[in-house]
Amino acid sequence: MRKLTRRFNQLTAKLLDLPQDVVMDLPRITMIGNRQLYIENHRGVLHFSNEVLKLALTTGRVEVYGSELVIRAILTEEVFIEGMIRDIKYIP
Repeated sequence: MRKLTRRFNQLTAKLLDLPQDVVMDLPRITMIGNRQLYIENHRGVLHFSNEVLKLALTTGRVEVYGSELVIRAILTEEVFIEGMIRDIKYIP
């Protein structure tokens, strides 16, 4: 059933020319240089320190590594991070 729903959502996104992150509830990651990171469609913070941020996603998690990391803003499904970003990993 889940696979059928996903296929239907993909088809709908293509037919209506909608962004897949909206229809499929996928994360959208915007990075400005290596200093700022904006992540949409997350499902919560799993771990945070000044060197590591781990966020839950509907399809896995994303891990951000760096130094002097600071959460500047956090909302229900959005987070804005600043610091020296060294590495970003998507883990399905």
